[in-house]
Amino acid sequence: MQFGVPFSVLRGCVRHCRSCSSPACGWRAQWRRSYSFLKDDVKSLRAVVNPDISKIRNIGIMAHIDAGKTTTTERMLYYSGYTRALGDVDDGDTVTDYMAQERERGITIQSAAVTFDWKEYRINLIDTPGHVDFTLEVERALRVLDGAVAVFDASAGVEAQTLTVWRQADKHKIPCVCFLNKMDKPGASLSYSLESIKTKLKANPVLLQIPIGSGKGFIGLVDLITKQRMVWQGKSWADDGRLFESRVLEPTDDPELLEEVDQARGGLIEQVADLDDEFAELLLGKYSDNFDAVPAGKFQEAVRRVTLARKGVPVLCGSSLKNKGVQPLLDAITAYLPVLPFFKHENLQQLWMTVLVHDKQRGPLVFLRIYSGTMKPQSAIYNINRNGTERMSRLLLPFADQHVEIPSLSAGNIALTVGLKQTVTGDTIVSSKASAAAAARRAQKGAEEKRGSALSNRESSSLVLAGVEVPDPVFFCSIEPPTMSKQADLEHALNCLQREDPSLKVRTDPDSGQTILCGMGELHIEILHDRIKREYNIETHLGPLQVAYRETILQSVTTTETLDRTLGEKRHIVNAELTVSPWSESAKRHKWHPSHEKSCFLCAGPLLGYPVQGVSTVIRSVHVEPGTSLAMVSACISRCMLKALQQASGQVLEPVMALEVTVGEEYLSSVLGDLAQRRGCVRDIQSRHDNKVLLATVPLAEMMGYSTVLRTLSSGTATFSLELASYEPMNPQAQTSLLNKMAGLS
Repeated sequence: MQFGVPFSVLRGCVRHCRSCSSPACGWRAQWRRSYSFLKDDVKSLRAVVNPDISKIRNIGIMAHIDAGKTTTTERMLYYSGYTRALGDVDDGDTVTDYMAQERERGITIQSAAVTFDWKEYRINLIDTPGHVDFTLEVERALRVLDGAVAVFDASAGVEAQTLTVWRQADKHKIPCVCFLNKMDKPGASLSYSLESIKTKLKANPVLLQIPIGSGKGFIGLVDLITKQRMVWQGKSWADDGRLFESRVLEPTDDPELLEEVDQARGGLIEQVADLDDEFAELLLGKYSDNFDAVPAGKFQEAVRRVTLARKGVPVLCGSSLKNKGVQPLLDAITAYLPVLPFFKHENLQQLWMTVLVHDKQRGPLVFLRIYSGTMKPQSAIYNINRNGTERMSRLLLPFADQHVEIPSLSAGNIALTVGLKQTVTGDTIVSSKASAAAAARRAQKGAEEKRGSALSNRESSSLVLAGVEVPDPVFFCSIEPPTMSKQADLEHALNCLQREDPSLKVRTDPDSGQTILCGMGELHIEILHDRIKREYNIETHLGPLQVAYRETILQSVTTTETLDRTLGEKRHIVNAELTVSPWSESAKRHKWHPSHEKSCFLCAGPLLGYPVQGVSTVIRSVHVEPGTSLAMVSACISRCMLKALQQASGQVLEPVMALEVTVGEEYLSSVLGDLAQRRGCVRDIQSRHDNKVLLATVPLAEMMGYSTVLRTLSSGTATFSLELASYEPMNPQAQTSLLNKMAGLS
């Protein structure tokens, strides 16, 4: 061998040179220069540019925070040959966590796309965040993907954010594969994880593998379809999991393992037969004498049909950090997840969907999911949402923060473009305005033929694909530049961040003139503040975090208002009468003039000026003298609305969060006592191995700095997650305290 050192040692030294004392580490620079003679050299993204559509898999990885999504992604890239070394979240050197904030905190903040091939398949993969503050990142990724891998901590099963991302996948009808990660942890439990998937996700887990060993003794797994026994026996620090033993189970193997496999496989055959009629017919016909003799290929086809129909979810297991079970997961992705749910719009031959990010060198970078047609650089495109035409300058293939320029890309792929200045997340773009107009005419003609002309407008609007549903912010604070000369730079930075992140809202306070930053949580606003500093070189000052309350009313009130104003030589006279009442499902909806609607729905609450919700408004009458302008009509109705709200007994609504705390039993009483002081309401206390899982609801206003307090109460062992549950009326004492505080009386 070259250098006189065994290959395995050299390969390990490249990855571990900081801690290795072997003299081979001195050859690191020469090794990197000479790496190309190896068969397993790192691959180029140019190797596969336009594969056959049937070989493309567009998938996302989703999970609760710290379940191992990014580590799993890192192993996929390494085993597929696209990275030289295994990155580690704790070391801050993973491919998909490339932002400085991600590497410092060891969490995923922004979804990252990577493209690689596995065997003969192209996989476009998006690694999504697991923190609740960045749920929108998961939403905007899932809506353009065909399948998803849900990663679970095998010792915890379904966790709080797992439920959220699973609901998002359900909403978009995305087939999923479950990966029970961390099977090497002492508390890992296959049965517990499967039961939590059934009970909490209301899903039907289809177990395809069983582990060999448990906890630290976990060494491999058995594929129940092929009866392949896969074992990763490497124990040295240089082992990277690439090489593992794979063979068919033999009668001489461990009798307990054989019995467990037979029972699990028999149960799997019955389960798939119940879910797939074609497989059931095959069993009852050709293989009625021996179900176990069904070919693995037919078995896999049946599991694929069950997965695509979303009747069941394949479940696999492994340990990404210990380099076990990732290759079979890649095989499952290509075998069971969809090819491309061929979105085929009958009226459009070229259709693309967008997600936007910003790059400080290149400017706006637009990710595009190509649903039909082919895309080339220097092409003009028409944005249906913005009703405008733009030209893209370059077409790139994404690989986290590294990109490869390509000459064209066909349907089914995810591309990255440079040069689109007006396009934002969720827009639908096509090749030209003419093609969109022609498609609209065809859609309208088809609607008239099929359903009558009354529905033609709805039909033509279907040319625009569904956008992103953006949740309302729950936190806000003021943000100020260091000097007034930096105000324009701050506004530019906020505009760029808003285009990239639709969950960020920026407004100007009408009284103070301050810029107000509205976000999804403490971490969200903290990250935005840090990005403004690092990426735009602006040292901003943040005001104290405040909760985004809402307001409603408790009584019905009818009131009148008269506006009599002379402007120049014109006299404007308006008389309005309206009724406000607590909103109910049975309230009738009326069509209003646009000026009336604007007046009523842009009204601030009477107590603190927060947005009003849960109020039904009925305009009884509006008398307008000739020559009166619409602006005066709107002003009169707005004054009448505010007057009615002030008389209708205002009520503050506060955001109430669903809290999940995982804590050791010895610290449970301390955590419960603290929650009682925070106006928390305990809903349930569950057991999870040696820990307790506390489920509660608690007002968001009481959760400021909770992570620090919980760390102190539990000696750093407890974890928690928060998610907005609902807006609930404040109790009278808490409301009075809030009003006094806002008025500066306390």
